[in-house]
Amino acid sequence: MTEELGTLLRRLRKQAGLTQEQLAERSAVSVRTIRRLETGRSADHRLTTLNLLADALGADAEERRRLTDCWAGSRPSAGPERQADAPDGQAAAEPPPVQPHDPRMPPVPSAVPAPRTPATAPRTPATAPGAPAPTPGPAAGPPPASHSPTPVLADAAASLAAEVRRRWRREEGQRRVHDPFPLPVRWQPLPRHLTDHPENVQRLQPGVVADGPDLTGDVRSVVHTYRGIASGRLVILGRAGSGKSILAIRFVLDLLAAPEAPARVPVIFGLGSWDPAATTFRDFLIDRLLQDHPHLARRVASGSTLAAALVDADLILPVLDGFDEIAEKLRPPALDALNATALPLVLTSRRDEYARAVRAANTPLVWAAGIELTDLTVEDLAAYLPRSARFAPTEGAAGGGPWELVLGRLRSADTPAAVRLAEVLRTPLMVVLARTMYGEAPGKDPAELLDAARFPTAGHLEEHLLAGFVPAVYRRRAPERHEDGRGQRSWDPDRSERWLGYLAHSLSRGATGRRDLAWWRLGHTLPTPTRILHVTLVSALCMAAATWLVQLLALPSGVLGPMGLETVVLQGALVGVLTGAAFGIAYSVLTVFSRAPAVPSRVRLRLPAADRRVGRRPVRAFTARFGFMMLGGSVLGVGYAWAVALLRALDNGLPLWETAMARDTLVNMPVFALIFGLSSGLVFGILAAFEAPMDITAAATPLRLLSVNRATAGQQILVLVPMLTAGIAVCGYAVTGLLQGLVGPLLWPLEGALLIGAVAGLGGSTSYVFAFSAWGQWLTLSRVWLPLTGRLPWNTAAFLEDAYRRGVLRQAGAVYQFRHIRLQHHLAHAYRHRG
Repeated sequence: MTEELGTLLRRLRKQAGLTQEQLAERSAVSVRTIRRLETGRSADHRLTTLNLLADALGADAEERRRLTDCWAGSRPSAGPERQADAPDGQAAAEPPPVQPHDPRMPPVPSAVPAPRTPATAPRTPATAPGAPAPTPGPAAGPPPASHSPTPVLADAAASLAAEVRRRWRREEGQRRVHDPFPLPVRWQPLPRHLTDHPENVQRLQPGVVADGPDLTGDVRSVVHTYRGIASGRLVILGRAGSGKSILAIRFVLDLLAAPEAPARVPVIFGLGSWDPAATTFRDFLIDRLLQDHPHLARRVASGSTLAAALVDADLILPVLDGFDEIAEKLRPPALDALNATALPLVLTSRRDEYARAVRAANTPLVWAAGIELTDLTVEDLAAYLPRSARFAPTEGAAGGGPWELVLGRLRSADTPAAVRLAEVLRTPLMVVLARTMYGEAPGKDPAELLDAARFPTAGHLEEHLLAGFVPAVYRRRAPERHEDGRGQRSWDPDRSERWLGYLAHSLSRGATGRRDLAWWRLGHTLPTPTRILHVTLVSALCMAAATWLVQLLALPSGVLGPMGLETVVLQGALVGVLTGAAFGIAYSVLTVFSRAPAVPSRVRLRLPAADRRVGRRPVRAFTARFGFMMLGGSVLGVGYAWAVALLRALDNGLPLWETAMARDTLVNMPVFALIFGLSSGLVFGILAAFEAPMDITAAATPLRLLSVNRATAGQQILVLVPMLTAGIAVCGYAVTGLLQGLVGPLLWPLEGALLIGAVAGLGGSTSYVFAFSAWGQWLTLSRVWLPLTGRLPWNTAAFLEDAYRRGVLRQAGAVYQFRHIRLQHHLAHAYRHRG
């Protein structure tokens, strides 16, 4: 029967057109186990393993039944073993069939072997006849046994949980959520038309009446509310600024701080950058994990990255923040993509945007319970605003300070202006803006908010609060000293507002706009011709400088012969202009085929041989790197061949179209292209062997990721220059030797080879780093070009970090975001109208 099981499994695999490796990747079963099953060397295997394989193979009901029969017959001493596992006084049941998998259904409990109860443990009372077995919330217990994490995955999940906890604790403190105390965030159940059937939410069998969870509460009970939802899927809706993101952060921290560790690590994912038409939900989760936690690029035994393994092993609880920030036309497809998965998740959105997506998709988020955040009350404001004021009331003033008059008018609601102000201050966002503008800056009286002539509508009040936030936080004050003795820089309020406006405007460009303010994307907002010109100029400067440096150092030795200083300057200029033009043409072609910006490196160079399992598998990584970099080296070779031809034409006083000159140029172009291309492909391919994942804290903040990429760029230059120099010299001997009889006599003397190799190695390496890498584009565009044009300050990194400390920006993993999307839109609108 074991042989029959192996034969059947092998036939189903071939019928599905999968290799053993592909089946292993789909099913999360190791290749070794699959090989042992197919060859009949494994006679002790679990039914849950067959469940996973059947799901991956798409087996129908008959094929699953046959797999079950083979499994039952292949178990060693099947009868006695099952009898021993049966409860006292009961006969063992027949093995359950391999369960069909519906992508909308969670794993079937019967396929998960339950742990035995110790003899000393109290027995649970029997379930009433006909009643379904209780289903615990997904965060209350471990994942299914079929997905029990390996030690490697368990360690990765634990380290990820620690990093997530540290990151969001810092972020919560930075947003001053607890100063003086958290604003109350309460909720009520969503209307039925925006949620799934209660029976589906609680995962009940047909005929059983749902006794749904209590969906009322406040921020202190969010984890308790979530644990009462059997499906583990929760939708949180609210108006703009109602506290959805703060609630998501508190949910993550409370879940991680619970006495019993959560089965899944809650991770917040901003949905604004997801395009469900181009990226699957699984790939989106993996990409964001790799962006924010580069150490998860390390590979596990199955060949996938740690990020992919954690997602596939159901060890990640996605907390999806900002469904409303997805482009409107993409929201229904996004909802369909989420409904096609069985993952427990938490989703936040503004109510109107979510309701429109539900109508367009003709379905809510399946299995999901829903809550809606309620408005703040006047009593909430009366408790919060007086305690948030940072200036003592003057003598004889009311005890409530500057807010006393305003609060009295809000309580009485005796004028339309008071009613409008109460309507505006019903969300935490507007309360925080009002607190910052009037409670923390001297000389500002909040009573002006009741001026009906100045603020005739609620919209005017909101725009006033948004407009006053940045000047309030950038008001001039004595700079604080850091521990190293340096003073904190004081930024001009008007310039700061203009720079922030440009950043907000750059995020709003394009068809959908973005929320993530990533340092490596700042230069990508420039027009395409500007970026092509940037690559051309940077490459030209790098190649010209390399030529001048190498030849000036070689000039005293006499290797260059009678060449003078003027010739050196001319040759460097020619090499720079022509190779720069070649790089510019290559970049324009790449831009046509791929508009994605350069992304920061997720690896670091490490010379020891240990732990290099990163990115693709070594052979695949070498192949991909070799092909791309061979193309880049060939472009450099063609440009260098034209520079040599022009210099020779100028020396001899002959035009390029003269027969001998044209023949030499036509020969040099493919020869230099082949030499430079082969050496570049080989060097960059070999370099992949020295790459290792970043450590866990490498990308905890945007500045840390920037610092790591700066160090990686420096290491690349130090390694690439000598390797490319030697590679070009060696490849030149090989290529000229092979082509010697085909294209005529070719000369490749040692001195010339080393000079050409040094120029190409130094110039090509610096051109690659400064023009094509994420850090190089940041340096040349965000630190030079954009400041020159007045759109950003000279020290952009310090400005972004200072804006984060002041509360204008927030951090979401490796990127910044504006404190709220309303603030981003306001600053972008003001910048365009000022501009």
